[in-house]
Amino acid sequence: MSERYCVIGNPIAHSKSPEIHADFARQTGQEMVYERCLAPLDAFDATVRALVAAGYKGANVTVPFKLQAADLADRLTERARAAGAVNTLVFNSSGGIIGDNTDGAGLVGDITRNAAIDLEGKRVLLLGAGGAARGAVVPLLAALPAELMIANRTLATADTLVERFTSQLAQDQRLAACAFDDIGGPYDVVINATSASLADDMPAVPAGAFGPGTLALDMMYGKEPTRFMLFAAAHGAQARDGLGMLVEQAAEAFLLWRGARPDTAAILDRLRLAV
Repeated sequence: MSERYCVIGNPIAHSKSPEIHADFARQTGQEMVYERCLAPLDAFDATVRALVAAGYKGANVTVPFKLQAADLADRLTERARAAGAVNTLVFNSSGGIIGDNTDGAGLVGDITRNAAIDLEGKRVLLLGAGGAARGAVVPLLAALPAELMIANRTLATADTLVERFTSQLAQDQRLAACAFDDIGGPYDVVINATSASLADDMPAVPAGAFGPGTLALDMMYGKEPTRFMLFAAAHGAQARDGLGMLVEQAAEAFLLWRGARPDTAAILDRLRLAV
């Protein structure tokens, strides 16, 4: 009997995760079923408990439940604890729930493998200081950039995030904060971790952040380039959406559950044709 997994969110009908994991399973010869699960906004915990009771082996978690998933888990991995958010749950045989966060690893994997950019020694600008940004900080620093600047509309929020991580990471001097108005540049890599693209909006990043050698990556993706991507491209940057990050974070979750890491390149190419 195939083991069962799902992605939990609200809304969830748009999720590409089932087709991605079906591709992973075919490629690696795994027997598994992966479904979408719509959780009521006020019943996330009950939904997860029901999945555990029904014998599911794990789940991905998406908007708006990543913080609740961190609270629900019996144990958090180091990267989930650092992020304060969970996007992957592992259900063990005794009914315990382990929370992990593969978003940041997926982001770095997309940059280094699919975009073929080595982050070591690079100047990286991370836009936003919310949950998406939190999940990216530790994996980005592990890739050894020369600088990781966190910029946010409200400087105090960015400062708080930097203080949180510097206290965990032995006062890492590569990490700093600024307001959008104080962004310098150009940076080697600019990552949009704000929610602006969800509303077809643009974070207030100045044109000077971008240069001819800049990779500008928006964590969001869709049929058309986001306003952030169009703005970055207009100022010389190489613009990239978040589809590769989606596939890479899914591969990290698949590895946790199944012990095999799929080859993501062919799957990403197919999804790009379908978007």
